[in-house]
Amino acid sequence: MTKAYSLLSPRVPAIPLVLDSPHSNFSLPADFRPAAPVAAIRSGWDAYLEDLWAGAVDLGATLIAAEFPRTYIDANRAEDDIDEKLLATPWPHPSRPSDYSRRGQGLIRRFALPEVAMYDRALTVEEVAHRIDTYYRPYRAAIAAAIDAATQRFGHVWHLDLHSMKSKGNAMNLDAGKARPDFVISDRDGTTSDPNITAWIAARFSALGYHVAINEPYKGGDIVACYGRPALGQHSIQIEINRALYMNEESGEKSAGYAALKADIDTFLAAFVAHIAEPGAVF
Repeated sequence: MTKAYSLLSPRVPAIPLVLDSPHSNFSLPADFRPAAPVAAIRSGWDAYLEDLWAGAVDLGATLIAAEFPRTYIDANRAEDDIDEKLLATPWPHPSRPSDYSRRGQGLIRRFALPEVAMYDRALTVEEVAHRIDTYYRPYRAAIAAAIDAATQRFGHVWHLDLHSMKSKGNAMNLDAGKARPDFVISDRDGTTSDPNITAWIAARFSALGYHVAINEPYKGGDIVACYGRPALGQHSIQIEINRALYMNEESGEKSAGYAALKADIDTFLAAFVAHIAEPGAVF
């Protein structure tokens, strides 16, 4: 049976904290058959995030990690963000291609890197439907289930959506050519979380010595847009980490900075969990 995700359950009594990593796998499904070079495909990999954040389960959090690559199907896009330029025949369902699709980075990627086509063939409707049914929907359902369970049990939940980013934007990005900060903390301009929580998280990483930005250049993707409902006590925040902090961006190998970053993430998690455990915690 195809495995769409891994779920790491709390190793101590559960707390209302859910983490998900939608781009942390680089195992290529047999039906992928891309034409792009492996190095170009690997550039979409949010490497090692499930390990960098694994300490959360020792504190009572739940961690969900995708078991498929974003270059195959992107779990952080809307299901109807369909780029019909990829397809051999028209998509038979409603579609709303976003600016991501127009730049070749929709639900199914048209480009691996600027001017590097992902495929040398048109995809069938059946191929895309298989990816949605077998990988995308189960992953998104796992996030929804974890968030709903925490909300029902505790009355509220904090959800961290985990990502990594290239150290500099490329031609497919809105910040092309610009150096990026160490961390970007996003809540879609205060709509997916109480902005005080977002600011608190940014301040903690700043205190650890990192250059941190809020909602720039990333405002948050479709996952936080879907599951962040502050009015219902569901706060979703996207966290992007600059890959240059912990890995060789060309080879994909961990760098000398990996251990220090992981230790700092553990420090942040301990502080965050301690804070949310306080009765009536205020950010």
